[in-house]
Amino acid sequence: MNTLAPMRGRTTRAEALCETLEAMIVDGRLAPGDRLEETELAQQFEVSRTPVREAIRALVAIGLVEANGRQGTIVTPVSIAMLIEMFELMAVFEGMCAELAARRATDAERATMHETHKDLQSAFEARNPSTFYHVNLAFHDQIYAAAHTQFLAGQTVRLRRRLSPYRMRVTYQPGRMQASIDEHASILAAIDQGAGKQAKSAAESHVRLLGNQLEDFIASLPDSVKAHR
Repeated sequence: MNTLAPMRGRTTRAEALCETLEAMIVDGRLAPGDRLEETELAQQFEVSRTPVREAIRALVAIGLVEANGRQGTIVTPVSIAMLIEMFELMAVFEGMCAELAARRATDAERATMHETHKDLQSAFEARNPSTFYHVNLAFHDQIYAAAHTQFLAGQTVRLRRRLSPYRMRVTYQPGRMQASIDEHASILAAIDQGAGKQAKSAAESHVRLLGNQLEDFIASLPDSVKAHR
């Protein structure tokens, strides 16, 4: 029997189950192509099938799982070409948010981003990739909030959640955490200066996969992704 994720403000079993299954997809316990059986999940987490259905519907809406005919509901397989396209779009979204944040961030929002950046450095020094990954998410959330645009921020978070299983793999690449710290420093400097174009360029470069980084990322992918065309 597995336990559900901490509620973190969630109010229903379905929301807690959705959070737990999302975490299992992100960390690889559920791989692309794995089936999600309602009855098995209900038994595994000791809930009725109703919250299981609701959780699966929420994951379908995100794009992390899909209904696939005879195969039933499965963790969504993604081709390498589609992944690269999604990362490219993510870079565009991140750049737009950073550009707006450079124009609109309050002093308090800038201060919060700097504090989170310090937390990120601490996670790096502790050699804790999992903590680093989650603090990194908080840093990006703060940029989205500082952009003060609900629709763009919402779409950016939605795509980020869709890419979560693969963004974590990028974080775990050798040298990537140090590079992220340096790149965040460039984004922060541009936001502090109110330099929108520089912030946009720095944020896009931070997310976009290029050269050896792209090759290493592809090499790290599971065979289930490499086999999907």
